[in-house]
Amino acid sequence: MPFIDAGGLSVHYELSGPPGGEVVLFSNSLGTNLHAWDAQVAALQDRYRVLRYDTRGHGMTEATSPPYTMETLGRDALALLDALKIEKAHVCGLSIGGMVAQRLATLAPERVRSLILCDTGNKIGPPTLWEDRIAAVKSQGLAALAEGGMQRWFTAGYLKDHPAEVRGYMAMMSRNSTEGYIGCCAALRDADLAEQNRQIECPTLVIVGDQDVATSPALAKALADGIEGARLEIVSPAAHIASIEAADQMNRVILDFLAEQQSADLYERGLATRRAVLGDAHVERATRNATDLDRDFQAFITRQAWGEVWTGKGLDRRTRSIVTIALLAGLGHHDEVKLHIRATRNTGATLEDVKEALMHVAIYAGVPAANTAFKLAKETYLEMEKEGSS
Repeated sequence: MPFIDAGGLSVHYELSGPPGGEVVLFSNSLGTNLHAWDAQVAALQDRYRVLRYDTRGHGMTEATSPPYTMETLGRDALALLDALKIEKAHVCGLSIGGMVAQRLATLAPERVRSLILCDTGNKIGPPTLWEDRIAAVKSQGLAALAEGGMQRWFTAGYLKDHPAEVRGYMAMMSRNSTEGYIGCCAALRDADLAEQNRQIECPTLVIVGDQDVATSPALAKALADGIEGARLEIVSPAAHIASIEAADQMNRVILDFLAEQQSADLYERGLATRRAVLGDAHVERATRNATDLDRDFQAFITRQAWGEVWTGKGLDRRTRSIVTIALLAGLGHHDEVKLHIRATRNTGATLEDVKEALMHVAIYAGVPAANTAFKLAKETYLEMEKEGSS
């Protein structure tokens, strides 16, 4: 049962999935705890490093005296990333957790790879709604509000078909800290993130249940419209806690979105590496000359060859250059041999390195292959020398 001091707050969290994987941070909704994300953790943890935590005053995270602000809650998330030495994460939040995610993205944009905003808005309800909720909690306690909360959390069909689960979620809500719940209500009362959200530049997905009355599809659309490039997905049937009620749909949408970000990241990383190794002129020429026939192929090799293999952690760039030249020579890919010998100007591989690589080709791939490769290398070095002196 891990706890950590995050910015002076004792935070209960769980971290699972492969070490070194991209981190996905989950922030829970008002009245729930980190177990609201159980289905998402199960779907993601084979591929991603999944971090979830109990919001301040929820679950087993420490409660402090209310009121709270959305900036306080956003800084809690940032402090957790700092405490765990996580440089960057995809951030997914539901309801108030979605607002926490928005605030984190404006407080520390360099720490957020992408946003997944579920059943939330840039402002939720009028201030009077939260004033009334605070008054009710003070006078009646959380347990008295739990049954009404279920009417917002789930559709009528779910309430009817899953009575044991619903009782469990009522217990989840009832056992949160009263101070923590009131503090978060105050944060919701005072938060309007619309103007700040204009600063968000990271890829953003907005998800909402089709029957959510707490944060309606119309509110979700307004949220998406206010963030440059954001996309809206509606899952059905689901009310406010779509992470539970429409878990399979939500998981599929989230996984597809994360895969898109991974592909985009690979392409950008690959393009930078390809330029660094082969030179801007070659890459610009290849891009300019691409047609509908080979455009997808060019993107593929940028992602896979340059974004994955050439940016791996096991070998330095000089070694990769030597290995690549030897393999291309052994397989008889003559144009590529010349291209990669030219690239040695950028990789640090020397003429002596190339000579040694081609000697290995002679032994392990055959003298004819090495003979041709030596001829190509001599021609290429001579061309490079003339270019350097001109």
